[in-house]
Amino acid sequence: MTSEPEETLDPEDWSAVRAVAHKMVDDAIDHLRQVRSRPVWRPMPRQAETPFDGSVPMEPQSLRQVYEVFQATIAPYPMGNIHPRFWGWYMGAGNFTGALADFLAAIDGSNLGGGDTGAARAESQVLNWLKEMMGFPTTASGALTSGGSVANLVCLTVARNARAGVDVRADGVATLPQELRFYASDQAHSCHQKALEILGLGARALRLIPTDAAFRMDLAALERQIARDRDDGKKPVCVIATAGAVSTGAIDDLSAIRSICAREDMWFHVDGCIGALLKIAPNARGLVDGLEAANSVALDPHKWLHTPFEAGCALVRDAEKHRSTFEMHGAYLQLQTRGVLSGDFLADYGLQLSRSFKALKIWMSLKEHGVSKFGRLVDQNVAQAARLAQLIEATPELELMAPVPINIVCFRYRGPGGDEAALRDLNLELMLRIQESGGAVLSDTTLDGRHSLRVAIANHRTEWRDLEFLIEEVKRIGRALAPNFL
Repeated sequence: MTSEPEETLDPEDWSAVRAVAHKMVDDAIDHLRQVRSRPVWRPMPRQAETPFDGSVPMEPQSLRQVYEVFQATIAPYPMGNIHPRFWGWYMGAGNFTGALADFLAAIDGSNLGGGDTGAARAESQVLNWLKEMMGFPTTASGALTSGGSVANLVCLTVARNARAGVDVRADGVATLPQELRFYASDQAHSCHQKALEILGLGARALRLIPTDAAFRMDLAALERQIARDRDDGKKPVCVIATAGAVSTGAIDDLSAIRSICAREDMWFHVDGCIGALLKIAPNARGLVDGLEAANSVALDPHKWLHTPFEAGCALVRDAEKHRSTFEMHGAYLQLQTRGVLSGDFLADYGLQLSRSFKALKIWMSLKEHGVSKFGRLVDQNVAQAARLAQLIEATPELELMAPVPINIVCFRYRGPGGDEAALRDLNLELMLRIQESGGAVLSDTTLDGRHSLRVAIANHRTEWRDLEFLIEEVKRIGRALAPNFL
């Protein structure tokens, strides 16, 4: 009896693969070592886009050929967030050990739904470390996620179920006796509205509370809104405090919000995806006092821990409420006291059953560098932002647009002045020209109806000379543009 030869994805010639893999590592080291010599970002020319127009490949190519196409069409055109002059939006700059860990995690191949594996032990240890770093009790629970949006979704799901007053899992949100209300500042990240929409509560469930001149939640306005909602028959269930607003870095009064939540019997959640890791900074840690008392916290290791994308984390004080929100096992996935499926099942604390081994890149980076160094880097970025704000205030052509409590600086080129529409158009063009030049990447936002440039310094490679370069470029381009706009 004859049969077709059996196949595998393993290579026939391991030595050839080894040679290409060694070249990949060598090129990766050069890529990081020479990062300053390249543009931060550049648009892709049409000829580089051509390979992406092809149909699905039916026949094989050698690994070397595939890698050569990557080197020609993908590697030269990154977003640029590992570059020391990338300050757009809010992203970490990665680290080489974390990248190696991602490779090792992929080779290990473990599915981190759970089980009795070294990978599961490493993830549990990382969660314990993050609890310790945030001042959470050892009895708290946690889940690693893709990022802050999902981490906040996990926490708000627990909050909804814990305060709903009905069994939402069994009966659904249609059985709620009262409409639920969540509260956040008008500077909160948009992921919270999206989360409440996903949870079936609708955008109206989120009350956006006005902020003060420093873009912090107005607590008197919060209390008035809670009272109005109770009078209207609604059920206030959760305050979402912001520890690092996305536009300005503003930090709500966490201790005061905690007191309001205790008095009103509400869930106290902290969105710390930008600022929670101030907790590990020797100088700036006091800025987030009160975070340790939260019922839940969302944070992002891929920001100030510089974990390569992606890595978020949800921490929940009440582990049983956390687990009861997500735990589910079919007949095909019964836990055992022995064997592969013994031990804590990590998927019982979040949305995913199939989960990558993202803990390894956090685990290896923290062990190599130590938390103290990451804390010093947080302080370094905060100090750089304060110094940049001083430079802006000392430059007549520039205008500081918001206080700088941590590491986000909002400003604009004002030049000889002009109305808001003209200043917006000028600064938008200025931002795009700086991006397209490859010299730096900054983003923009709108504050109280006024357009602003925005520099988010969450980069361990940034040096003061980079920020001085930015200001000189802003002045140079602003002066050239001003006659056409102002």
